[in-house]
Amino acid sequence: MTGQASNMDFFELTTEPIDLSSVARRVVPPECGATVTLDGYARQFTKDKTTGEVHETDHLVYEAYEPMALKEMQKLIERVKAEFEISNVGIVHRLGRLEIGETSVVISVAAPHRKAAFAACEWLIVELKRTVPIFKKEVYSDGERWIEGDGAA
Repeated sequence: MTGQASNMDFFELTTEPIDLSSVARRVVPPECGATVTLDGYARQFTKDKTTGEVHETDHLVYEAYEPMALKEMQKLIERVKAEFEISNVGIVHRLGRLEIGETSVVISVAAPHRKAAFAACEWLIVELKRTVPIFKKEVYSDGERWIEGDGAA
């Protein structure tokens, strides 16, 4: 599913692999001097924030309440553009099964200056994890668990 926030802003949910460079290049207007792109991917080892125990992850599964997730992603783009001096934003999140090393989320922010692009990109990933209804299941050799809140994206 895809949404358009403005003529160059976009947000998408996909079950296909994400091409990092194509997301980054879609947000570049001629007045900008920097694009900051976050590539979030599935890692092999995860430390439990409450117990400190380290789990070896076999794969991840992402699910979303898609209509609500897209609405929340659009709100994030509107908010980040109101708070930071940036030009364009692209957010693509993958759903379904992901193997270790596969990209789960790409966020690209274009801005006239890099400082604003870095700050906006950091803000977006924190808020995406906090507010967008995307749910992550970590699957281990000895079990599985759903991750909530800021550990989900």
